[in-house]
Amino acid sequence: MTTSFVLLSDTHLPKRAKDLPAGLWADIDAADLVVHAGDWVDIATLDAVQGRSRRFEGVRGNNDGPAFDDRLPLVTRFVVEGLRFALVHETGAATGRERRMDAAHPDTDVLVFGHSHIPWDTVAPSGMRLLNPGSPTDRRRQPDHTWMRGTVSGTELTVDLVRLPPAAR
Repeated sequence: MTTSFVLLSDTHLPKRAKDLPAGLWADIDAADLVVHAGDWVDIATLDAVQGRSRRFEGVRGNNDGPAFDDRLPLVTRFVVEGLRFALVHETGAATGRERRMDAAHPDTDVLVFGHSHIPWDTVAPSGMRLLNPGSPTDRRRQPDHTWMRGTVSGTELTVDLVRLPPAAR
């Protein structure tokens, strides 16, 4: 069996944009699983993403207020097609991240995180894959707004970074 997914983080609505990009909504509608790594800022966005997701996993971030406390955890774990995922918002500095996350998330095949708005796709010494989809609304110093989409088939993970240039918004 194959599971399609979308990874997103740091949506910061409505502060950084009025809505998510149309292409991201299309990906959300088509995916078997939607994963959001925090910093929603707006409960309405959480409700909309959850409402359009077949399956949803999410956490809250450092910019999510008390309204999110009862809705989303700080860390969650889930399994997709036999791959063990962990989801968090923050992982600290880029330097040494893979080793720190190996220690913090043993027995994890894939760690999804956000916070930096910088796309990240690396492998830790243990073999754990670390993924940060960036931000679809607040690119900060990055050239494009981004999110990730991909598939899990058995224990094979395929991930593509989707880039949306600012002029295309």
